Amino acid sequence: MAPFKLKFASRLLLLPFLVLLLFSRFTDVVSETNDADDLDGIQELIAIDNELESGLASDPTTHFEGSNSGKKSEAEILSKAQRIVLELNSDNAKRVIEENEYVLVLGYAPWDGGSADLMPRFAEAANVLRSLGSKLLMAKIDSERHPKAASSLGIKGLPTLLLFVNGTSQSYAGGFSREEIVTWARKKTGAPIIRINSVAEADEFLRWHSTYAVGLFDKFEGPEYEEFYKAAVADSEVQFVELSSLEVAKNLYPVPAHLEACFVLVKSEPEHYTALDGSLSKEVILQFLEDNKLPLVTVMNELNSAKVYSRPEKKQVYFFAETDVLNKVLDQWRDIAKKFKSQIMFVAVDINNDHLAKPYLSLFGLQESKETVVVAFDYNSNSKYLLESSATPANIEDFCTSLAQESLPPFYKSQPIPEKEDGNMLTVVGRSFDDLVLQNPKNIMLEVHTPWCITCEATSKKVQKVAKHFEGLDKLVFARFDASENEHPSLQVEDYPTLFFYPVHDKSNPIKLPAKSSPKELAILINKNLKLRDSKDEL
Repeated sequence: MAPFKLKFASRLLLLPFLVLLLFSRFTDVVSETNDADDLDGIQELIAIDNELESGLASDPTTHFEGSNSGKKSEAEILSKAQRIVLELNSDNAKRVIEENEYVLVLGYAPWDGGSADLMPRFAEAANVLRSLGSKLLMAKIDSERHPKAASSLGIKGLPTLLLFVNGTSQSYAGGFSREEIVTWARKKTGAPIIRINSVAEADEFLRWHSTYAVGLFDKFEGPEYEEFYKAAVADSEVQFVELSSLEVAKNLYPVPAHLEACFVLVKSEPEHYTALDGSLSKEVILQFLEDNKLPLVTVMNELNSAKVYSRPEKKQVYFFAETDVLNKVLDQWRDIAKKFKSQIMFVAVDINNDHLAKPYLSLFGLQESKETVVVAFDYNSNSKYLLESSATPANIEDFCTSLAQESLPPFYKSQPIPEKEDGNMLTVVGRSFDDLVLQNPKNIMLEVHTPWCITCEATSKKVQKVAKHFEGLDKLVFARFDASENEHPSLQVEDYPTLFFYPVHDKSNPIKLPAKSSPKELAILINKNLKLRDSKDEL
């Protein structure tokens, strides 16, 4: 980072804001009745469910659709799915982990909003995995009720997902929708590829999957198929499918008229499928997925916010607007996003969702805005940008072009310039920093503070006493700068409060003074620097 480069966009600085994005929304959770206390209990419940389902198993719409024709309601399905998830406790946790090859454990607490949000999806995933014949056991543990057992499993935060393979745990690294949990779990438990041999199997597959990668081969052998398999094992987010029938392939994506080895990524958006050109290799396939697996414009929600933040794309553009506006212009933004694939990540956020929007908008001083806002981040240069013209497609495309070319001027937050000053302390904002500090023909004593700083108020009182002591000295000006509302490229501050003395003849090299100094010590240091500068002037 260049000298005096503002560090607002450091991921370490943004992280405290963005951690709030994950699991911040509470949802109602259907009550969990008759949870099994051990493996025998869960098997009994499954057997009962199987009996209740007799005669309905052949109906492909049974699992998640309700109607008045005898099919189970959504609440009934969710209740059943939650019973499939084994409840761990202090007595059975160790035994369950030791006696099962694969166990995916959810650590939760009843009062935790993130847990409440994730548990229905976790239960739905358990239902799907069971219907697919997975040998993975899905379990959960109330870490508040059984803290020692939860701690022994390695559960620390809430919610926590851990996969145990033959008793050894590994962190969960997938998404948090039903489909993402299912895909990650199948990949980690020995099923990296699903082979589809018939149209009926293709239709069944589409019940559970909206994003997937298809490998079409004449035979499931040879160098390119081996590379396809290696890529399927290495990737943990996208479900891989292999097939050799053009007729079957037509159910999954538009197919060419010839049958050659090919690789296609299918997504549930207007850019429905993307084909990989050229020969297949593990590295090429994985890079292709990395460049294409996200939607052209990702609509951020509580479940994907952490994944959005952790994406490797260094340049990101965010659209903040009300939901009805987002729905109207999303296709326009997708058309723009197509032109910057592999260069910029595009994200749309409901501006009325305070949990998601405000942490970002506050970085621009726009946290109360209800109008459409377009901003960008470049994590290579730790810079942020604001589209200050109207958010028309043409202006947005020009904005993105300049971002890609690294020719956008960075944005620095600023309060309005005060119309008048009261007292003996000058108020400096981002827009007035150059005029009042860097270009001011006087020495400047600057106090940099924030309203949330614990010790800032005490330091301000000391500085005000010192300012009164020097009142009437024409060559010295005392000033304050609220760093929570203002920024400037030449001001780099990590701790608050911070005191800077800007000597009149060397404003580019401010002298940092100890904020813990007493009023007397501070006055002595200021005098020392004033005399030092006067001596240099005389020389």
